[in-house]
Formats: sequence, structure tokens, C-alpha cells
Amino acid sequence: MFIGSAVALVTPFKDGEINFETLKKLINFHIENKTDAIVVCGTTGESSTLTDEEKKELFKIAINEVKGRVPLIAGTGKNITKDTIELTKFAKSAGADCALVVTPYYNKTTQTGLIEHFSIIADESDFPVILYNVPSRTGLNTTPETVFELSKNKNITGIKEASGNISQISEIARLCGDKINIYSGNDDHILPVLSVGGKGVISTVANIAPKETSELVHSFFDGNIEKSREIQFRLIPLINALFIEVNPIPVKTAMRLLGWEVGELRRPLTEMNPENLKILKRELKNFGFKVKEL
Repeated sequence: MFIGSAVALVTPFKDGEINFETLKKLINFHIENKTDAIVVCGTTGESSTLTDEEKKELFKIAINEVKGRVPLIAGTGKNITKDTIELTKFAKSAGADCALVVTPYYNKTTQTGLIEHFSIIADESDFPVILYNVPSRTGLNTTPETVFELSKNKNITGIKEASGNISQISEIARLCGDKINIYSGNDDHILPVLSVGGKGVISTVANIAPKETSELVHSFFDGNIEKSREIQFRLIPLINALFIEVNPIPVKTAMRLLGWEVGELRRPLTEMNPENLKILKRELKNFGFKVKEL
């Protein structure tokens, strides 16, 4: 498991296909700029619009480009247990370091069902799993008690907690102790999650501010709490702009404004509202970026 900042990497497209040349450039950009781990096929990577075949090809190319320099975490979670096992096994065979598995969405389940779902995936794939709790997307919350039960499984090693509920995250930390690594799933909560025992963040803002996001986490662990707080506060207006519309619409737009050829968004995601685009441009400039016209 990593300590620090993992980028939830966008998936670049060109003419309806994954742009693997830009993907490779992004991976090297992040490694050069102190990103501690790379996540592909997460929410920010538009995973729900990718076919399994596209995901597998993306895993292979990303793993080959990373070359073991940082951990590569593959988003393999689906709302069908059998399909998730198959994709997780593929990620393992391709050379990924870990799987990020989201709480089942739409069909949902009970907490007992969650324990069975995640346990079967971890056992049958025999591969490290980071749980991904994001109730705003899935309509289902993974409770602290459920996380505690799952933490007893040797292959369930972490949780990306994007509930936005610091009380819940604190309870997970209290119940699980060092049995599970907690990562913030919300960029505006990095410092609060670290303060209750978190090990880092799986981040959207790191797509455009990798050094700062990594420095925020490492400053905390170096004992420089004031510097960590300063960076968190400096990032807040930018983070707010990156979530002014559904993620990853703003962050992908921001990357195009900064010169990255990340291409289009896949439907049903659309281009930004013009008024929100003005806010995004303003906050990018306020942060110190040079912004181009689209």
C-alpha cells in the first residue's frame, strides 16, 4: 500500500478511442511530479463508460509504462460480483499492484451482501483490494461496522472513503486501527482524514496539481502540520471549481485548458456550462496556471 497522493487519472480519448500516447505522457508527468501511486479506471477515469476490453488494454499499457516505479491501482469494481472477480484477476495477471473496488451501484445490496461481495472478490482473486465507498454515486453506504468485518480479510487492505462524513471515517479508524489503510476520497478532506489516521488521498485535483497534493500529505507526516494546512487551504478554491459540475467534466476541461490533449468526454457527460467554465478559468489563473483558450 502507498502513503501519500494517488492520482485518480483521467482517461484521455481521441476520436472515440482511448488515447494511449497521452496516457503514457500523463503517467510520466505524475511520476516526475511526486505522485505516489496511480489509479486507472476510477470514477475520474470515466470507468463506467469503458468496456471491459478497453479496461484490460488500459491496464496493460499503464502497467507497462509505470514499470514498477510507483504502485499501479486498477479500478475493477462493477455491480456484478462475478464480473468484478474476472476483471480483478485480469488486473493481477497483468501486473497491477492492487484493485480499487467500488461499492455495488444501482442494484445495491444489504450490508451482509456487501461483506459477501467484497470477501468473495478478495478471496477468489487472492489480490490486495482497496474498498471504494462513494454513496453519492452508488446510493449505498458501506458502514464502519461492515468495514471492520472486511478488515479481517488479509486481502482487503484499504478503503477510499468518499462519504464526506468525517465522523464515519473516524469510526472506521477507531474500529479498524492498523488493520486497514484509510485514504481520503474527497480532495477537500485530505487533512481532516490524515488527522484521524488516514494514509493519504486518491485524488482528482492531483491531475493538475500533483506536487502540491503530494506535498500536503508528506508535510503532515513530516510533522509540518502548518504547511499541510496551508496547502489544503490554498487548494480549496481550485477543488471547489473542479467539482462545480459532475466529476470529471471540470477536471478534464481544466486539463485541456492547461494544454493536455485529453480529448472529449464520453456521453452522457457533456461540455461545461459557460458560466461554470468562467469560474474554472478564474480559479486556475488564481492558482497560478497559464490558461489557454479552447
